[in-house]
Amino acid sequence: MLKAVILIGGPQKGTRFRPLSFEVPKPLFPVAGVPMIQHHIEACAQVPGMQEILLIGFYQPDEALTQFLETAQQEFNLPVRYLQEFAPLGTGGGLYHFRDQILAGGPEAFFVLNADVCSDFPLSAMLDAHRCQRHPFLLLGTTANRTQSLNYGCIVENPQTHEVLHYVEKPSTFISDIINCGIYLFSPEALKPLRDVFQRNQQDGQLEDSPGSWPGAGTIRLEQDVFSALAGQGQIYVHLTDGIWSQIKSAGSALYASRLYLDRYQITHPERLAKHTPGGPRIRGNVYIHPTAKVAPSAVLGPNVSIGKGVTVGEGVRLRECIVLHGATLQEHTCVLHSIVGWGSTVGRWSRVEGTPNDPNPNDPRARMDSESLFKDGKLLPAITILGCRVRIPAEVLILNSIVLPHKELSRSFTNQIIL
Repeated sequence: MLKAVILIGGPQKGTRFRPLSFEVPKPLFPVAGVPMIQHHIEACAQVPGMQEILLIGFYQPDEALTQFLETAQQEFNLPVRYLQEFAPLGTGGGLYHFRDQILAGGPEAFFVLNADVCSDFPLSAMLDAHRCQRHPFLLLGTTANRTQSLNYGCIVENPQTHEVLHYVEKPSTFISDIINCGIYLFSPEALKPLRDVFQRNQQDGQLEDSPGSWPGAGTIRLEQDVFSALAGQGQIYVHLTDGIWSQIKSAGSALYASRLYLDRYQITHPERLAKHTPGGPRIRGNVYIHPTAKVAPSAVLGPNVSIGKGVTVGEGVRLRECIVLHGATLQEHTCVLHSIVGWGSTVGRWSRVEGTPNDPNPNDPRARMDSESLFKDGKLLPAITILGCRVRIPAEVLILNSIVLPHKELSRSFTNQIIL
């Protein structure tokens, strides 16, 4: 029997995802046509012996989250439950706090997945590796180039046994080109080191004579408090993958993840990809169109286009490398490139909404998305254009490399600006 835990964070996280995370919790943001964490749940549901999927986070269980859980349970015929933390407890604190729920029923092991990663989730391969050689912690690792590895947790392994000898979270100098994917398989005994950290935090709090002080005994950081401390002691092992993997920290990385998932749909969900039909729009490459969307036959879509529920796409519209969220309207002859169009937004006739992609170097197989910073030397860096919820763009204007906050009605063109 197996279980899976998905760590979804809380509203104080996902700040780089604004203004998109104003409307829905970041884990429910649609990537390739379905909520981000549905990709995780689909992968977990396919593992034989999976009994339950638990979501742990600090979000208030609002209507969107409740509805998503109900739909997921029906679709995958599995219990999918949300466990809300009483305070943000870090990547390991929630696992320890809800240890009784995780271990209920006596699972042989449980997967732990961070919500903000895009992957092909080689969970069965991890399970096979775990059953061959049982250890408390198995980490999924992949490779990055020397420069970009500094932005991730770096793993030094024994090449023969794959034991993790050394682990450093975001090192200041080069350690290793093997990085942590944020996808793990833990044995039940993996919770013992978490208990040790919790008890040590409690003692430290009492010594400081301020038990209520932040971060508090319940806050446990898996990477720094557990992996770094236990590396080289024969407890942590790594399983390397050469499959797709990317973090989803910002809107630009969501667009890149959408491309990876749409590409993967050719194998996993060909029914989700739009086909070129007589009298329908012209499809180029991988495109997802929600069944309720209305798309004019003279529109040209793709590659990497995802169109949400109830979207209207007018005559002569050109879409490429973009996500159009539900209820948006693109009037005749608009052009949208490298952009995300928010819920219920309208783009007027002959207008152009364009951004600058920040994709990994296609000539370097180990290149990853750069962790984007919005500004450099006080200037807004060119990046994808984001229209927040219910933005109105007039006819015949250009919106280039800009971020428009929700409920704005623009009257002219904008370039390289954040419109508050």
